[in-house]
Amino acid sequence: MAKNVAQSPLERTSYSVAKQCAHEGVMAGAKAAVIASIATAIPTMASVRMLPWARANLNHTAQALIISTVAGAAYFIVADKTVLATARRNSFKRASNVEA
Repeated sequence: MAKNVAQSPLERTSYSVAKQCAHEGVMAGAKAAVIASIATAIPTMASVRMLPWARANLNHTAQALIISTVAGAAYFIVADKTVLATARRNSFKRASNVEA
């Protein structure tokens, strides 16, 4: 039913801006997750090899949980900040276009 309704040009541009904003957030979050995974994996693996406590208590599942938790947190934090920053930047652009 909603597909039969024609969109105004303003709705089309706001939809494309929102889609671009979300895409930027996803890409920034993915980059941050990869970097955080590497930055967490190296000390985690090194500690399991060198420290007796870590060797005894951190099995493969625990190591994967540590690394994936940090990667997930980095993804969501950076993606959220990027989406909010992009939305703020776009709202200021739109406000300056209305004033002009």
